[in-house]
Amino acid sequence: MKFFIDTANLDEIAEAKSWGCLAGVTTNPSLYAKTGGKLADFEPHMLKIAELCEGLPVSAESTATTAEGMIEEGKRLAALAPNIVVKLPVCEAGLAACRALADAGVRVNMTLVFSPTQALMAANAGARYISPFVGRFDDIAEDGISQLDNVVTCIKNYDWTGKNVDDTVEIITASVRTPNHVTQAALLGADIATVPMAALKKCLHHPLTDQGLASFEADWKKVVEAQ
Repeated sequence: MKFFIDTANLDEIAEAKSWGCLAGVTTNPSLYAKTGGKLADFEPHMLKIAELCEGLPVSAESTATTAEGMIEEGKRLAALAPNIVVKLPVCEAGLAACRALADAGVRVNMTLVFSPTQALMAANAGARYISPFVGRFDDIAEDGISQLDNVVTCIKNYDWTGKNVDDTVEIITASVRTPNHVTQAALLGADIATVPMAALKKCLHHPLTDQGLASFEADWKKVVEAQ
């Protein structure tokens, strides 16, 4: 499984990238709003992320509400940098725009996927990535991991050659809240987990690791002081 970070914060992206295990970035309008950025700075900000993560896929989401608008904005976003992936919502307009963009050689990440049928329709429309949400199911007392399992099984059942520029579809586990979400997604065979910084750090740290490090440091200090 590959790790993406789900943020538009440049400092968070730079920190996660420094760890050596980051494989991509996903953003959305809400995450950009949290940075305090202005409308006029949106595309320049996406370019900064793309340059910071050169060679790694960076999902930048269209805010248009029509297929025509999504296509126009999607082409503009994709032209910013070769590693920009256009993010679209799974809906009638989103599917139509996905097909048009995929046919034009643009990589598309279809987001807000909550069912296997949505995932299958997105893949058939040319999506390069599909982002099923997990945590939001948990928020309404439903099993997000079970829904993810269904999506993974359905997508992995088929060969997507010819559907998009890379002839493959990868599943990005989204709306990740806990390390267990990541673990369960990996066990199911999801290709990617996109994780907010707070949850990413929870994935990295463990109390027994911290205890072990503290013990090693204390013992080594004794060795140094004995000289």
